[in-house]
Amino acid sequence: MFVISKTNDIMDDQHKILISELLKLLNGGSAHASLEDALNGVPAQLRGVKPDKLPYTIWQLVEHIRITQWDMVKFSKDGKHRSPKWPDEYWVKETAPADEAVWNKSLKQINDDREEFIGLLKSEDIYKAIPHGQGQSILLEALQIADHNAYHTAEIVVIRRLLGAW
Repeated sequence: MFVISKTNDIMDDQHKILISELLKLLNGGSAHASLEDALNGVPAQLRGVKPDKLPYTIWQLVEHIRITQWDMVKFSKDGKHRSPKWPDEYWVKETAPADEAVWNKSLKQINDDREEFIGLLKSEDIYKAIPHGQGQSILLEALQIADHNAYHTAEIVVIRRLLGAW
């Protein structure tokens, strides 16, 4: 009985460590710039600039992050959710936000969706397969969100450097 109890305590501690590390990944900023760092102070006039030979603007990357993260969060929660059509509906055609309110709304949704997913991460069995998925779990979705957002955050930093705004 004691051995089982001690094993359960160790497993519980390891799970808490894993959740803590996943939260760091999702919030960014440990080994790289967070999305908030990358977007802080981006001049409005540069949000829609497409540097030479790059296929997208900062705005298009922000929207891609927003749409993709939203899709993964909703997929994780709702078996009736239908993902956007790949790739067309994951990338906006507009190169810049219409105005500051649209920019702020997108950033707010990114933050709100991340917080919604963090709620799942803290309350669900992260190892269990999502019933309506094809082997995905909350753990896999957490890693995918963190990886995807970090990749595109780095692209935002590169664009800012190319535009002289980093």
